[in-house]
Amino acid sequence: MDLFGTAGIRGSAVEKVTPELALAVGRAAGRDGQEFVVARDGRETGPALAAAMEAGLESAGADVRRAGQLPTPALAFASQGRRGAMLTASHNPPTDNGIKLFVDGEEYDREAEQTVNRRVEADEPAVAWDQWGDSEAVSVLDAYREAVIDYARGQGAPLDGLRVVVDCGNGMAAVATPQVLRALGGEVVTLNANVDGHFPGRESKPTPETLSDLRNFLEADDEADLGIGHDGDADRIVVVDGDGEVVHEDTVVAILSAHYTRQSEADDPVVVTTPNASGRIDEQVEEAGGRVERVRLGALHEGIAAARENGGDDTEVAFAAEPWKHVHTQFGGWIDGVTSAAVIARLVADAGGLAHLREPVTERPYRKVSVSCPDDAKVPVMERLESAIPDRFPEAEVATEYGVRATFPDSSWVLVRPSGTEPYVRIYAESDDVDALVADASEVVEAEVTEQA
Repeated sequence: MDLFGTAGIRGSAVEKVTPELALAVGRAAGRDGQEFVVARDGRETGPALAAAMEAGLESAGADVRRAGQLPTPALAFASQGRRGAMLTASHNPPTDNGIKLFVDGEEYDREAEQTVNRRVEADEPAVAWDQWGDSEAVSVLDAYREAVIDYARGQGAPLDGLRVVVDCGNGMAAVATPQVLRALGGEVVTLNANVDGHFPGRESKPTPETLSDLRNFLEADDEADLGIGHDGDADRIVVVDGDGEVVHEDTVVAILSAHYTRQSEADDPVVVTTPNASGRIDEQVEEAGGRVERVRLGALHEGIAAARENGGDDTEVAFAAEPWKHVHTQFGGWIDGVTSAAVIARLVADAGGLAHLREPVTERPYRKVSVSCPDDAKVPVMERLESAIPDRFPEAEVATEYGVRATFPDSSWVLVRPSGTEPYVRIYAESDDVDALVADASEVVEAEVTEQA
């Protein structure tokens, strides 16, 4: 049994993330620390799962601080100096729920998750009756919002009436992003800004398709400067320009990466990102005087720790991000869509518009495709691709830490990696001639899959 995926535990609240599982995970995690803060998003199954989690933690001897409904980044903020448990399925459908565990503001790493996993499998009993923990309600939201506001004031320029349209998606952003932007001086219009676990306004995952209302609103509003879309727990962010065009997620990362690299006073500023992230990020970071390191998907916190451990005294992790998810390392060690909204708005105000902010970023065509591959063939296929990809693209520099990534002299690139959840090998590519690059890579991958069939 492997409970944890790339972002905690997620699944059907009826079949997988049940109260029984929350109780077991709470009892397993409760042995790790004396105090846990527990929160949930707006899903209908959240109260029951939070109650089960709290019971599990207390029966393992931990004290519980009940924080109620919060955005995930607010729970992470509250876990500083202690541990945290968040009941959320992020952008999954309303039938799902999930569990994320934090320690001192950072998500559990693989080792900590596997320790919890082993304890759940072992079905370890509760501690003695007179060693159970207690619980009390705590208030977190105001402190989190104030912290974001204070931090954002150190970035960019005052909003001074910048008109921002925020689609909260009936999720937890409704209690944070509009309030923060208004406090920073923005003129804020909200869509789907009531918390509702059925997500009646749109699907929880913000995509160009699900954000159609936001895009149409922006296109019709001649005075709007910026659009923001969030997922159910407000760790993700999608940026939309005043004409209703979704800004590519890697362009957003490139803008933030360049900003934080320039702001860093370290001799060796580092941006941590993932193998599927665009070369436009590398270009912007290098131009700003920094460098990029990559880590597997879902493990930004591990990449941050590794960069700090392996770097010298002059190394600083200036920023970390994967598509749609950003860690503002000078603010905290967690993914935070609310802080991203505040910082991006301030940068837009400073640049005199989003178009000026995007102008330095070279945006090449980007594609992602999937090649069918049985799960039991993924390992041998990927092993063969470590030589097949360099053979097909001899002019490219190839890295094999997290899949097989070939980077070309003109900064075009292609990444081939196995899906962790579906029977596919994924191909990501960015190039001025992206169709040809994808076709070549697909041919190589399909040949290796056929060879293993």
